[in-house]
Amino acid sequence: MQMKSPSSLASDGTPVNGLMPVDAVADLIRAGACLSLAGRKEALDALPAGRWIGGTSPYFMTAEGGRIVTGQEVFVTDLGAIGDVSIGIYGADELEQISGEAPDQGFALAVIPAGSRCHAEFAKNAATYPMAFMRPTVGWISGYDLGEPGASAWVYDGRSGAAFADRVVVAHVAFGDDADALIEIVNIFAPEGEDVIRFDETGFTPRWCTVNGERRRFADYVMARGRQAGDLPLVGDFAGAHVNASLKSIDAAAGTVELYAPVFPGVDYAFAAPVGDYAGSFREALSTRSFDGAAWSCNCILNFLFGKLEGVAIGGLAGPVTFGEIAYQLLNQTMVVVRKA
Repeated sequence: MQMKSPSSLASDGTPVNGLMPVDAVADLIRAGACLSLAGRKEALDALPAGRWIGGTSPYFMTAEGGRIVTGQEVFVTDLGAIGDVSIGIYGADELEQISGEAPDQGFALAVIPAGSRCHAEFAKNAATYPMAFMRPTVGWISGYDLGEPGASAWVYDGRSGAAFADRVVVAHVAFGDDADALIEIVNIFAPEGEDVIRFDETGFTPRWCTVNGERRRFADYVMARGRQAGDLPLVGDFAGAHVNASLKSIDAAAGTVELYAPVFPGVDYAFAAPVGDYAGSFREALSTRSFDGAAWSCNCILNFLFGKLEGVAIGGLAGPVTFGEIAYQLLNQTMVVVRKA
């Protein structure tokens, strides 16, 4: 099923949820549009100051399929077509204010740079922030071109045009009616059902775990299972909701495993069951959902890479491909959609 954009055209006929040339985006900004943007750093650096937030990524899902863009295009979502927008910027010690300052009816759209202190703090603590599940935060972890060694992730406060490597930019989107923000998490992974894994501490690099009640070094278990970085995530059971923590790296010599999202104590984890057809699995998952009023979406870089989605259409709302997805808390290897309903 094809999801709908918040609006197909702006008043002048310009697309408001898709890739656009840099010059056209600059014209929208000068005209006063309030935008969420994603693109390469050189493209975002070329834009004028105005009412926008942004983050770096060269990867996108479009109606035609996954794409890697040049510096001449920017992905645009017209937030002003969705609701009334206010923009804020937060440091690592201020992140609990994001949900606390979000509108009662609407959502907070946050962009966080990958690998930053803000990324780590949000990942570990987002579920404990005031009003975290009453005033939803959605968004994404900005990234970079994996083919460019030494590249960094950035976020932008468009009001000044300033780029930050360790701040969070947020657009608070308030609905002017009785509508609610509904958050859809599309996760094609499910636990395999073979082992139950538990952890004692919250963290991205767990050294120890229990597997079916037996204490083991986590790296030993991962290698014994033949798992590789990026292929199948751990799937945690959060009161019936499946939340992934994906493998970032495995160092056999050091006996360590690094994850893209933290694991938490008190949660049952298992490796995901294999997925034979990424694109087909997404199409099937999307076909069972209604996305009327869809406003914004993102999908994970791990799905893009390991699912071989470049040039492959899966259906669904277009949006950036990210180094992590936000739906109340940090997610991995999922698709996230926010809609007005």
